[in-house]
Amino acid sequence: MKVIGKWIVIVGMAVSIGIGLGSTAIAEMTKWKVDYDHSTVGFQVVHMVVSKTNGKFTEYSGVVEMDPDAKEFKTIEAVIQTASVTTDHQKRDDHLRSPDFFDVQKFPTMTYKMKSYKKSGDQYTALGDLTLLGVTKEITLVGTFNGVAQDPWGNTRAGFTAEGTINRKDYGMKFSKLLDSGGMLVGDEVKIKLEIEVIKEKKAEKVKQKAE
Repeated sequence: MKVIGKWIVIVGMAVSIGIGLGSTAIAEMTKWKVDYDHSTVGFQVVHMVVSKTNGKFTEYSGVVEMDPDAKEFKTIEAVIQTASVTTDHQKRDDHLRSPDFFDVQKFPTMTYKMKSYKKSGDQYTALGDLTLLGVTKEITLVGTFNGVAQDPWGNTRAGFTAEGTINRKDYGMKFSKLLDSGGMLVGDEVKIKLEIEVIKEKKAEKVKQKAE
């Protein structure tokens, strides 16, 4: 009976520890919000074969759920306001907002949701859904987690760098013109270039959200 009693105690302790570890793991997944003042959602496309034009979006929001210590991620989501596109050229930007490209009146936002990821050394490969012009396609982003830092105002910040490539015609963005030289005015492939900084959500913010 003493032996059985010892085994019951050992099993009970193991279960308790397991539950405790599970609870800790869940608690470590915290929510972080994108700081658009210190982030860049950019893109690059070939122009007339001979050069590359860079652009970016200036209005967007995003949420990351992660455990920065374990460098594991649960959720990465973003909403981008398409009318905020800029290439620092007013006439070109107006054209980009037109039905030839982003058609911002009909499709004011584009969204991204991560579905899964793989880690190899310091590099992450994320598979997610990008919805643009009402079309959803899987895209691959490859990047790095740049670490965590405390700012002078008591916020915990983290950073990411990522890149990917899409074909704009896959989303129905088909505008282009053939040049006399045989090339295209605008390239089909668009390179996505991301420099993202996020701020850890504070406990007070969590309590407020639950109350709402």
